[in-house]
Amino acid sequence: MKNILELLELNAERFPDKPAFIDMEKTLTYSQLLNDARRLGSGISRLGFKNRPIAVYIDKSADLIAAMLGVVYSGNFYAVIDTEMPTERVNRIFETLRPSAILTDKKHTELPSYENAATLYAEDLLELVEDSDRLSEIRKAQVDSDPLYTLYTSGSTGVPKGAVLSHKNVLSYIEWVTGEFGINEGTVFANQTPFYFSMSVTDVYSTIRSGATLVIVPKQYFSFPIKLVELMNEYKVNTLYWVPSAISIVSNMRVFDYAMPEYLRTVLFAGEVMPTKQLNYWINKLSDEVVFANLFGPTEATDICTFYRVNRKFRDDEPLPIGNACDNCDVFIVGDDGKAADEGELYIRGTFLASGYYNNPDKTAEAFVQNPLNSSYPEICYKTGDLVRLNEYGELMYKGRKDFQIKHMGYRIELGEIETAASAVEGMKECACVYDADNDKIVMFYSASRLKEDALFSELKSRLNDYLLPNRLVKLRELPHNANGKIDRKELKTQI
Repeated sequence: MKNILELLELNAERFPDKPAFIDMEKTLTYSQLLNDARRLGSGISRLGFKNRPIAVYIDKSADLIAAMLGVVYSGNFYAVIDTEMPTERVNRIFETLRPSAILTDKKHTELPSYENAATLYAEDLLELVEDSDRLSEIRKAQVDSDPLYTLYTSGSTGVPKGAVLSHKNVLSYIEWVTGEFGINEGTVFANQTPFYFSMSVTDVYSTIRSGATLVIVPKQYFSFPIKLVELMNEYKVNTLYWVPSAISIVSNMRVFDYAMPEYLRTVLFAGEVMPTKQLNYWINKLSDEVVFANLFGPTEATDICTFYRVNRKFRDDEPLPIGNACDNCDVFIVGDDGKAADEGELYIRGTFLASGYYNNPDKTAEAFVQNPLNSSYPEICYKTGDLVRLNEYGELMYKGRKDFQIKHMGYRIELGEIETAASAVEGMKECACVYDADNDKIVMFYSASRLKEDALFSELKSRLNDYLLPNRLVKLRELPHNANGKIDRKELKTQI
């Protein structure tokens, strides 16, 4: 199999009338999803592009899934753009993405634009007749290393980086994750993560591969978690893959004391460190038959490179392992001396690895490097920047980041992106962000003559996604500097 669309076509034949993706306003069956995607692809293909980026600007919904797959049918690759993202960040993404077209709907007639990019409306394309001959010709010319999507992560220079993932990457990863966790046509996901976030790759493509069903949970349900449990029971949800902060909402409000999920059998989590105390609440309240697993990995490895099935008890103050490598994905540790070690930086190799960053050769060369343990033939690995160690069980334990990148609210964030946005605010002299890991808080220290805290926060809110906003602002007369003239971040950390 060389193309992700083959999975959709297979299951549209097996389960034509089965719900594939459900939002609170619409359900797309497998046959409807296939038909919509093919008509969208036929329309996009009229532009005559091949392996070009198409930005998809549609609210999180079943229709967004059809749009993503429609781009793939056209012989191109998609980049999902958050419709709630500040225009300034969209423009920064477009600087490197340079989309050939923007696929949206008529709900978003006022949307960010890019020079020479055609604007296509999904409603118009769905009125067209499918061009099966054109789609067949496109498929014949495709190979498994063609890009499927690009997904943007935060960049240390303030410029987001677009990791390019191929059909081969996703097919290999989904083969592992569905087999490992028994995902099949009986699986019902409750999706929490946005479709521009790498964790959604697992939900979306596991569903398509297995003939499963995915329910898109509205964000507001996480503010009313009893309603969340009721929704899970209504749709007979049996599988979750959420960020730990979402799981912790249920624990902190002790929701299972009042309402229980009746069908749950698999609970997966990733994206940030899972607080063991909050996880223990789920483990103690749910059946012993429920599988819990800690998944770990960067966007650059499709979604996950290591995993740990929780198979023993942990104290509330005891960290969980990130486990061992997934099948067909190898990881290894390199010490400061460049040699294999039991503690050091985590490297990844195998078919899960992205091709690199789109239109960003410098950042690609920094992160996608020759295997330092192999000097005999070319072998590209991903240098994660994650510091790990082996425990007494031979499991990997996460220690933290080698650079200023952090994991906060389920997102990988470069603090430099926040600093870049703040530096552009009128009146700002200097600023630096540090991460308070104990309390999962981003603290921004800044020096500015007449810039008040509320004005600065308002400016940042207009420039950054919510998950990038500092949790605390601290104004200083001047920031400390080290002997090299650089801002002394170690000193700032002592002031948290």
